[in-house]
Amino acid sequence: MSAQLGNVSQACKVMSYSRDSFYRFKTLYETGGEAALQEISRQKPNRKNRVEQMVEENVLEYAYEQPAYGQLRVSNELKKRGILFSPRGVRSIWLRHALATFKGRLKALEAKMAQENLILTESQLIALERAKEEKKPMARQKQSIRGI
Repeated sequence: MSAQLGNVSQACKVMSYSRDSFYRFKTLYETGGEAALQEISRQKPNRKNRVEQMVEENVLEYAYEQPAYGQLRVSNELKKRGILFSPRGVRSIWLRHALATFKGRLKALEAKMAQENLILTESQLIALERAKEEKKPMARQKQSIRGI
């Protein structure tokens, strides 16, 4: 396009690209051909947005220790430890690890318990018992609907 117009700036205006992008694409094409241009179309993870590993480990630790705690409570407990982290940040970590719901945290706790032969704390036992109690009425409702 720039060869036809005779001007890189004019070609960039027509194609709605910045000159910086044009030269970046040109360099990529010259060094790697079309394959290099296809590679840039994939979105790469932005590691700058990730939290520190220590913070993420603390959030996950709370998810296993206290599965009944919500994101606000976990955020407040972390503040007591001197780790300032928002409830939304807690939720984003939980979403990455499939722990966003109480059910998800219980499943993860049960899997971790089976894998590592953990001894459950009192609060973990209470949370598991509560989940079992919540399942019983649902099973009874389904039976009554079916006429069993």
